[in-house]
Amino acid sequence: MPLYHEGNRTFQDRFDTRRLADRIEERIVHDAIDEDDRAFIEARDMFFLATVDAAGAPQSSYKGGELGFVRVLDEQTIAFPSFDGNGMYLSLGNIAETSRVGLLFIDFDGQKRLRLNGVASIDPVDPLLVEYPRAQCIVRVRATEVFPNCPRYIHKLQLVERSRFTPRADCEPPVPDWKRREWARDVLPAGDPAND
Repeated sequence: MPLYHEGNRTFQDRFDTRRLADRIEERIVHDAIDEDDRAFIEARDMFFLATVDAAGAPQSSYKGGELGFVRVLDEQTIAFPSFDGNGMYLSLGNIAETSRVGLLFIDFDGQKRLRLNGVASIDPVDPLLVEYPRAQCIVRVRATEVFPNCPRYIHKLQLVERSRFTPRADCEPPVPDWKRREWARDVLPAGDPAND
């Protein structure tokens, strides 16, 4: 699949960046995860996930976990857990329909970012499930494009505190307040800790 379509080319021509875009594709965009990419991905504790449904409607979501919760399995494949959320399953549903995903990893402290686009799959009995406490399923992504992205506009931020809701092997995460609100209590799934 070509990286650029006519919409991209229209703007590249308008702003005279077609040569630059072609050079970036030639020199920087690749379809494999190298050792530098691996180190960067596995050192992150969050990323942004973009998906699209069969009608083309997009969704984007924040995914967070412990450091290294995204694993590089080989030069083509990464895997990450899907934890309990709000029950809408917008990202997972889109993956089931179209499988196309875009991931954006950002190091706010070091002001660096990496894009990984690919084809995702979900296996309800993935062998990695046992390695992620409280994961509902594992998403695997076969990379089609991997490339660093210009860091110019990344604000320098530092982590103040990790979410207390992040699943860990050594403790039970607290129940989020919204699950105890009247509008949600009677429609929570069976077995949800908020039902206790």
